[in-house]
Amino acid sequence: MPTLDTLDDAVAAKAFRRLVRHLRHRSDAQNVDLMGLAGFCRNCLGDWVAEAGGLSKEEGREIVYGMPYAEWKARHQIEATPDQLERMEESMKRNHVEALLDDALDDSFPASDPPSMTDPGR
Repeated sequence: MPTLDTLDDAVAAKAFRRLVRHLRHRSDAQNVDLMGLAGFCRNCLGDWVAEAGGLSKEEGREIVYGMPYAEWKARHQIEATPDQLERMEESMKRNHVEALLDDALDDSFPASDPPSMTDPGR
């Protein structure tokens, strides 16, 4: 059974493209609502594409939106309500906490094996 890290790249790419097409189709799902529920939105996804592919944020976002972000925003984005913004803020705090936990775990494990593993007499 494959894991996320061993999943065939072609399968992962196919699923990613399906997700992007779904988000393009569901322009009614506002980014602020996606952020409020899941802690990420189309912009985040575009930024991740940019980081992974050595592209600019604008290029990454255009891949996700299928058009320049400013154009998508003018066509589909509506003013966020105070409730939407509050949910987004709370959701974003969870992202930050998880990132801090990931950093703490990374810091708690040495980059190399501990001496007890490399020096059996220890």
